[in-house]
Amino acid sequence: METAALIVVLVIALALFFDFTNGFHDTANAMATPIATGALKPKVAVGLAAGLNLVGAFLSTEVSKTVSHGIIREDQISASHVDFLPLIFAGLVGAVVWNMLTWLLGLPSSSSHALFGGLVGATLVGFGVSGVDFGVLLSKIILPALLSPLTAGVIAFIVTRMAYAMTRRYDGKPDGRSGFRWGQIFTSSMVALAHGTNDAQKTMGIITLALIMAGWQDKSHADPHIWVIFACAFTIAAGTYLGGWRIIRTLGKGLTDVKPAQGFSAETSTAATILASSALGFALSTTQVASGSVIGSGLGRRGSKVRWGTAGKIAVGWLLTLPAAGLVGALAALIVRWLPTWGLLVDAVIALVIIIALFLRSRRDAVTAANAMSDVAESGMAVKVKKNPPPTRRQRAIIREQERLKAEEKARRKAEERERERRRADEEARRRAEKKAKAKADAKKSSDEKKKSDAKKKADAKKNADAKKKADTEARKKADVAKKSDKKKSTAGKGGK
Repeated sequence: METAALIVVLVIALALFFDFTNGFHDTANAMATPIATGALKPKVAVGLAAGLNLVGAFLSTEVSKTVSHGIIREDQISASHVDFLPLIFAGLVGAVVWNMLTWLLGLPSSSSHALFGGLVGATLVGFGVSGVDFGVLLSKIILPALLSPLTAGVIAFIVTRMAYAMTRRYDGKPDGRSGFRWGQIFTSSMVALAHGTNDAQKTMGIITLALIMAGWQDKSHADPHIWVIFACAFTIAAGTYLGGWRIIRTLGKGLTDVKPAQGFSAETSTAATILASSALGFALSTTQVASGSVIGSGLGRRGSKVRWGTAGKIAVGWLLTLPAAGLVGALAALIVRWLPTWGLLVDAVIALVIIIALFLRSRRDAVTAANAMSDVAESGMAVKVKKNPPPTRRQRAIIREQERLKAEEKARRKAEERERERRRADEEARRRAEKKAKAKADAKKSSDEKKKSDAKKKADAKKNADAKKKADTEARKKADVAKKSDKKKSTAGKGGK
């Protein structure tokens, strides 16, 4: 019994450490987009996400029931359920190692699938296929994993279309939709809340499963104990607050070119999808949902281009997480089987060495809030926004209207210029006509004055000529009188002799 208690304590400790890694591993799903668009400062974003993860962990236990009473068939396992506790520990080793490795590489993998993969791999090694309920695994894990990115992408596409349709009046303004940054604070908060309702429940389910296997909880009692809820809630919140800056840097890359309206739409879709799935008990990967939403919002905005090659690589990474974590969990379970007494301790030591080694390796190129800048991300790279995207129909209509107004203005200016030219020509013609008329009047006046002068001169000349003629006549008369007088005198003198 003491051995079982020790194993349960080790399982709970490792499960809480996984919960801690889940917190900083998936922080980027909620906060990479608002950090990238400038809606929130990095430290404010992770602080907000931590608080809402804590709240979300208390809102639902449906996903916890799926993990503790769904995937593993407790009735098919041996009578001594204590034998299964080391296998739970082995499954957690697979999940934690894969989480730490992808965190070091900055890969946005699924913590949920890492957990399920490690648990299923360990169960298959320990008890074969009879220990796993593949119906639940298919219906509540695999199918949601395939459908959730598509569903989130469709919702994000529709919301993005609606957002741009309702704000068409801002088409001609480069920052006209920056108000969506305020909306992103709300939507990213909802994503963080949804993350708490889904991911924190998975660790609760693992701990509840361990308690059931140890006989410390009735298997008919599906809900986790209140102390389990508190422990998981505070642990994932602590991991979130520390911030998975490597993942944030990865997911933030490329999102700098994604407009606030797209970020708002993607986060709305992510939150809606995760909250609905949590209510139905589906254990989703928030990474897959967030990435699907980013791609959907990129398709919804005219001018965005989806790099399907990159999206395919992301999908391959998703598909590898479940089997890779399952393989690590299976190897850890083999060690437990081969070394019944010391196997668990060997697994613990190996896991501790790997975790410390990965952590020390991460210190060589530490990523913090100061250098986790938004450049280009694996999921963000799936969407490329052109610097000069082609205009939308609304923008084309605005451009046509602007061109029409410009043409009308140009025609009006030309008409006004022609009217001014005509008026100038008329004024010039009027001035020339007045000048010509004045010159003609002056010439006529001068001619009249000359004629008058000539007539006066002629009259004066005639008068002078008449006066001269009269004077000559008078002179001749006087001469004739004098001549006659002289002749008389002469005659009178001859007669006197």
